[in-house]
Amino acid sequence: MTDTQKFFGILPAVVTPVDEAGRFQAAPFEALLARVYVAGVDGIYVCGQTGEGLQQSAAQRKKVAEVAVASSPASKQVIVHVGAMSTGEAVELAQHASRAGATAISSLPPIGNYSFAEIKAYYRAIGEASSVPFLVYYFPSLAPSMTQVEQLLELCELPNVVGLKFTDSDFYKLSILARSGHVVFNGSDEMLVAGLLRGACGGIGSIYNVIPEMFVELYALASAGDWAEASALQDRINDLIRIILRYPVFPAVKTLLKWSGLNCGHCVKPRRELTAEETADLASRLQGTEFAERFRSAR
Repeated sequence: MTDTQKFFGILPAVVTPVDEAGRFQAAPFEALLARVYVAGVDGIYVCGQTGEGLQQSAAQRKKVAEVAVASSPASKQVIVHVGAMSTGEAVELAQHASRAGATAISSLPPIGNYSFAEIKAYYRAIGEASSVPFLVYYFPSLAPSMTQVEQLLELCELPNVVGLKFTDSDFYKLSILARSGHVVFNGSDEMLVAGLLRGACGGIGSIYNVIPEMFVELYALASAGDWAEASALQDRINDLIRIILRYPVFPAVKTLLKWSGLNCGHCVKPRRELTAEETADLASRLQGTEFAERFRSAR
């Protein structure tokens, strides 16, 4: 199996359960992984933005990666996000994830007003430090100097880079990358069906935490070429996404997980929790939807 064939399907960008002091809680994390694997997901994406990796220490992120690998069946993909505020820390995390048994590593571009040359140097250093495949990350709002498809193709030629996570609505650009033979994971939950239609090999997303089986079903429908049913299912998924997007997304996802019977704790400060008013409003908006029973603990 080539490196590119290793990557496919539905990978939740899993949340990281932490206590009020921001300390990693392994037991609910293991329970979350068990739940999404039972739902049929093809792997997980660890310590990305949803997993609040950038808000945690390198030591804690290493522990999360180790538990993720240990709690995942051998057949599942474990992609560890290693992006950091400094190249040195990102390299350290990349080397650790490689040793820990991750399937691959990934990294956001360095967040800030960096030139494309600086971003490329950052990605080169991470790729050279890794002994496993590397997925870069296209998120134009975070890296405005990295927007051209030619730049993305250039990054895909760096050591160990096999492709990217693509979080944008420019599916023409996505299709060029996919047709060039690179791994492309769709990163916009609400547009997964469009990304798959234009050549994405799968999806990585936040809302996958709370309704993983619906995304698994959507991927199966798309893989079978049943685009009408896949699109209809995307619309149903988007009914929930429209509700979630009324609030800060990450605390809303953790609130929904709690209401589904899995307490993943708090968000890492300075990210706030939902207010009492937001929590009540979220519960109210779920009533009368197909998701009401799923989050039956809402109150």
